[in-house]
Amino acid sequence: MDDDELIARARDATESAHVPYSNYRVGAALETTDGTVFLGCNIENANYSNSLHAEEVALAEAVKNGHHDFARLAVASSERDGVLPCGMCRQSLSEFCDDDLRVLCDEGESRSEYRLGELLPDAISADTLGR
Repeated sequence: MDDDELIARARDATESAHVPYSNYRVGAALETTDGTVFLGCNIENANYSNSLHAEEVALAEAVKNGHHDFARLAVASSERDGVLPCGMCRQSLSEFCDDDLRVLCDEGESRSEYRLGELLPDAISADTLGR
């Protein structure tokens, strides 16, 4: 699967989003190193702090199914505005992903690409906790 196909999967995931408050659909496609892809979408709650983000839904699904090695993440919104994972999602991803995880952000006709370590330098980790 190439980058465009992974972004297309993230776009497809936006269709499952539950966004009655913001109407801002986000989808994520997280690819494991063995090529398995897990999808996530945002799920809003009237208490916004209880809302789930697409990236964490995809990550939870992958981990729940026994996967811990990841190669790429594609993120898309219904607006095709280059949405990036938020700080909370970056930290969650850093628990399971290396700094070199490729993060692809859908900008409609183009895409931007980052590395997780670039988006979240000095992440909190077992090492920083002294464990």
